[in-house]
Amino acid sequence: MGKVVKLINRDTDYAVKALIHIGQNSKRRFSVAELAQELDIPYPFLRKTLQTLSGRGILISSKGKGGGFELARAPEKIYLTDLINIFHGPIELAECVFKEKTCPDIKTCALREKILKLQKRFLAELRSITIASLLKASRNWRRSSGKSSGKNQQVLQS
Repeated sequence: MGKVVKLINRDTDYAVKALIHIGQNSKRRFSVAELAQELDIPYPFLRKTLQTLSGRGILISSKGKGGGFELARAPEKIYLTDLINIFHGPIELAECVFKEKTCPDIKTCALREKILKLQKRFLAELRSITIASLLKASRNWRRSSGKSSGKNQQVLQS
């Protein structure tokens, strides 16, 4: 069996969960320890993820008493594709198997042409997903299921 390619890796998943939690409570800052406990995410992984997001302008980090992390942008301006690019790299469905070598069929490859069309539609759909849209979906899910926010939110379900 071949290797499974995941679009959402662990860091992206943790980032989304943390950003949704922070977005739900946008009037305050959160420490890594507080988020790790509330979201049931291992502290070392979450710390690294939040520091990366801070370095990339997604979060603002404040040190000292009352410090922590808060959103640097409006939830409508934080795209899932940004997070995937930060933690996983660019999404490339039509990468040629020859990689370093120039494929003699690159301009006429029927498979590549089909995959590029699929990639264009796929990326357009992904670009429509923001932290704001996930916040809305999370609220609707909690409302319809009678659940409150807390550990192990399932927000990337369709």
